Amino acid sequence: MASATPVALRKPEPSDAPLPRPRREAAAAQDVTVTDPAMVKRAVKAAALGNAMEWFDFGVYSYIAVTLGKVFFPSGNPTAQLLSTFGAFAAAFLIRPLGGMVFGPLGDRVGRQKVLALTMIMMAAGTFAIGLIPSYASIGVWAPVLLLAARLVQGFSTGGEYAGASTFIAEYAPDKKRGFLGSWLEFGTLAGYIGGAGLVTLMTALLSTDDLLSWGWRIPFLIAGPMGLIGLYLRMKLEETPAFAAELEKAHKDEQTRAKVRLRDMVTGQWKTLLLCMGLVLVFNVTDYMLLSYMPSYLTSELKYDETHGLLVILAVMALMMCAQPFMGALTDRVGRRPVIAAGCAGFFLLSVPALLLIREGSLWAIALGLGALGMLLVCFTASMPSALPALFPTKVRYGSLSIGFNISVSVFGGTTPLIVTALIGATGDKMMPAYYMMAAAVIGGIAVWYMTESARRPLPGSPPAVETEAEAMALRGAR
Repeated sequence: MASATPVALRKPEPSDAPLPRPRREAAAAQDVTVTDPAMVKRAVKAAALGNAMEWFDFGVYSYIAVTLGKVFFPSGNPTAQLLSTFGAFAAAFLIRPLGGMVFGPLGDRVGRQKVLALTMIMMAAGTFAIGLIPSYASIGVWAPVLLLAARLVQGFSTGGEYAGASTFIAEYAPDKKRGFLGSWLEFGTLAGYIGGAGLVTLMTALLSTDDLLSWGWRIPFLIAGPMGLIGLYLRMKLEETPAFAAELEKAHKDEQTRAKVRLRDMVTGQWKTLLLCMGLVLVFNVTDYMLLSYMPSYLTSELKYDETHGLLVILAVMALMMCAQPFMGALTDRVGRRPVIAAGCAGFFLLSVPALLLIREGSLWAIALGLGALGMLLVCFTASMPSALPALFPTKVRYGSLSIGFNISVSVFGGTTPLIVTALIGATGDKMMPAYYMMAAAVIGGIAVWYMTESARRPLPGSPPAVETEAEAMALRGAR
């Protein structure tokens, strides 16, 4: 992993107002950002930890859903309890676009670092609060009400998290390593999910049912408190990104520049790019939620496969994806984002049916092979999207436009994937529907890739080139 730090934007004039935090060294290579490896490493760690915390909660909530249903939604019907629990879970997805519309534009006005610190506090507070809520037996209907409120806080803060974290890494990274460094963001996603799901699995094995119901279920959520403090500390120690620092410097010449960037500018002024972003996010998240969220339920409910074995296979697939993640990210720096994303789309279109047929065969090796194939195809997206998506938008609207496009697409298409596929299977009786759904997403993703511009080893739109050394900066300036 690595990290970044700004320098060398342009030699400041005496009349310039001082920038907030970023260091501005008068480097010889003007209009070229020379990154600081130590700061880049800290930026990547801080961004990835926030994503890990989000998916730690996701893994915990998904794996402990049955227990939460009994604690917060007393009913004689286990199915009704589970549906109520996942209803509270789904509420977080519905509010994500609203969070994106608030935090995204705010990040383009006051800075990425400040907003990411705020989203970290809110995410940690929302998750920690769930561990403190009394049960239904103690306070009655207020228990599920408080659970819903905590989930809404989580969802609202998450609306500004992924777009902000990917923007933060992209703007810190040197151009030639943006794919590699960005891939660690999704490494954090996988690590968080495995950590949350693994902790619940371990607790289920060690604790009795009564202990799990009375106090054990609280432990994973309470862990979010210390994790959040660590993440907040890392983010507060960071300086603002070089790209945003350059934007502020430009704004000092025209005080109206930043005020003119409104929410409508981030939508109407970028609508074609927003559609492109939503298409890329659609294929990324439909396949992501299909594999990591829906497949455990599909194995159990549709194929009557042993639940424990199914969950363990999914965890093994995620561990395999973690190992491949940085290598695939580095590959995108060499061959480009477009070829890697296109390969993922083609793979899902051609191999979804064979992979699902293997999974439906039922034996452990066949399920592992089918899920493993889908996992390796998914890495094409998880390793490339954190660097490809921020490169779609110019610096002055990057955080806001990406937050809006990403969260709308996730809420409408990604988060609804398990529900829609379950409904389609119920309506048609065709258990191959997950494969068809992934193939349709792959077609949309392929169209988006066709229209996207290659961004590997190139400066971000609206930003100067970013390099690792003064020698590279001087050479680049001389080449001009």
